[in-house]
Amino acid sequence: MSQVRASHILLMYKGSMRSTASRSKDEALQQITDLKTQIDSGADFADLARQHSDCPSSSSGGDLGSFGRGQMVKPFEDATYSMDVGQTSGIVETDFGYHLIQRTA
Repeated sequence: MSQVRASHILLMYKGSMRSTASRSKDEALQQITDLKTQIDSGADFADLARQHSDCPSSSSGGDLGSFGRGQMVKPFEDATYSMDVGQTSGIVETDFGYHLIQRTA
């Protein structure tokens, strides 16, 4: 498996890498936990990404396109490669903030 495709929701917080967010780390964790609950209850991942994600990919429903190993930060890459297509991750923390990742291919 050389490439995967994924979408994500990113919530940055004050002090995270490249962040412009004013929320605290605790507030970001609380919000991403709430989004995970909504997704687990059947909410549409792409709709939530468009509404809440701090990543520019939010405009395309969180779609990051295809990527190979070494292109994403390690915790993000590890989570994506460990999932089956269609699966959504638990909360993944990177230097950029908190992510929910959905493997799409």
